[in-house]
Amino acid sequence: MTSSQRKIPWLPLLGIGAIVSGLAFTFAWASGWIGNRVTTRTFLGASLDDFEPGYRRAHGKGVCFVGVFRSSGAAASLSQARVFSQAALPALGRFSIGAVDPHAADNSTATVSMALLLTADDHSQWRMKLNNAPYFDTRSPEGFLAQQQAFAPDPLTGKPDPVRVTAFLAAYPEARKAIERKAKAPWPSSFAGAQYNVINAFILVTADGKRQPVRWSMRPHTAFVGVSGEQRSQARHDVLFEDVAQRLTKGPLYWDLVLQLADPGDPVDDPSQPWPSERRQVVAGTLEVRSVADQRLGGCRDVNFDPTLVPPGIELSADPVLAARAGIYSHSYNARLREIAQGKAKDAVSQQEPTP
Repeated sequence: MTSSQRKIPWLPLLGIGAIVSGLAFTFAWASGWIGNRVTTRTFLGASLDDFEPGYRRAHGKGVCFVGVFRSSGAAASLSQARVFSQAALPALGRFSIGAVDPHAADNSTATVSMALLLTADDHSQWRMKLNNAPYFDTRSPEGFLAQQQAFAPDPLTGKPDPVRVTAFLAAYPEARKAIERKAKAPWPSSFAGAQYNVINAFILVTADGKRQPVRWSMRPHTAFVGVSGEQRSQARHDVLFEDVAQRLTKGPLYWDLVLQLADPGDPVDDPSQPWPSERRQVVAGTLEVRSVADQRLGGCRDVNFDPTLVPPGIELSADPVLAARAGIYSHSYNARLREIAQGKAKDAVSQQEPTP
């Protein structure tokens, strides 16, 4: 029996399939992934109308935060980006869960995320999107859509079709480690204790042209505490958002921005392959989160946290998943603001002027 034919516990995969199905909507907005002429509408069809107007098309449930990023100066020799040398920068961001529904229960997904916008005194901006997953499931966006199709429950059994799953794993064997990790990994009990990771690689560039591939993480100062399945099932509907708001009444929350530097030969353009843990790490600074605000009113509402929008001194790698994300974020951002401006958003406040 080959590794792709090993049995996989179906019950955990049903939950994983639900998460994958929701996230796959976001990747479907980039055209041309299946065949040469597939567009957003021909791929999603009627499901384009299933998103609640005025909210993001992925990670719809979130909360804005504000704070400050203090650079350590340790990364200034690796990149000319001003964010690495300026002592302190204003930080605007968002915590969210990995659900499309902006009213989803917090125990509906194991995915928690941080989005962040740092603005330097030279007016350059660094936008990033980080998740608690340490790597991406597949090496390409095509693989991610193939995974969504493979794990879709069969209408007759309510379970994924083993034949389709086996075929998918044969085509994308790298996905097995992510599937097995999700089935076993503890779920976070708080936004505060989660580590948020950039799964795509970027290139740091110095003023004299030296280049260094890098990935980064936001490493929390708060200890991680996982929750069991029973604890998840009994959790309050908004437990994660209530928790972070309560913690901030007692003081700020902190994360270190940790850069992981690739060695020659490391898979820079494959987000499904983590780099060895012994690779050099640099603590580039510390994020201090001071307060949160309702996402319908807070400053993050009208921000496009497209991770391909980077300042001079940071460049994109050739990762195909990273390239696809630009179109996804653009579609979500434009659709959301258009719906708010047209008064279609029932809960999203429309009186606020867009954030510059």
